[in-house]
Amino acid sequence: MKAKPVLKAIFKVLFLLIIICVSSCRKNNSIENTFKKNEAFTKNEEEETIAFFFIETANIGKTIISKSQIAQKKSSENSIVILGKKIENNQNRLLQEITELANKKLLIISEINASHRRDTYELITANSSNFDRVYLNSMKKCLEEQIKLLENVSKETNDKIILKLVLKYLPEQFDLLRETEAQIKNKN
Repeated sequence: MKAKPVLKAIFKVLFLLIIICVSSCRKNNSIENTFKKNEAFTKNEEEETIAFFFIETANIGKTIISKSQIAQKKSSENSIVILGKKIENNQNRLLQEITELANKKLLIISEINASHRRDTYELITANSSNFDRVYLNSMKKCLEEQIKLLENVSKETNDKIILKLVLKYLPEQFDLLRETEAQIKNKN
């Protein structure tokens, strides 16, 4: 009879040991899970950087396209019409590639900002005597913003596809900026 209470005590101790072991194993797994969560968070930061890049580049690209189309219709100077067409074609190609990349990464660019509307309105309402100057200065500013975006994303990501896109378009953006600045100098 004394064996039964001893056996009960042994079973209780074993039961408690099993519970302690199981709970400590869960704590170890929670540490591993924390590391995995931090790793996932790091990946999310890079994804956020890329998503921000896609959205901002699309916004600036659409602004540039709108302004270039207006310049092609309103400018009386052939060189500005040609520059506007060249810039528009460049931005359409860039926008198309960004959209394709975003689709591959399953990102939907739905946050298209309408901040360019005021600039575009100023361009539409500019009179013919100062239209070219307003357009060129506006285009210079937009191209500088886009160059800065391309440079920043190249520093903040290791994504080879994004870096390839930057290597393709950054020199073109600098060329368009130089052409725009040359037109500005000709106007002054």
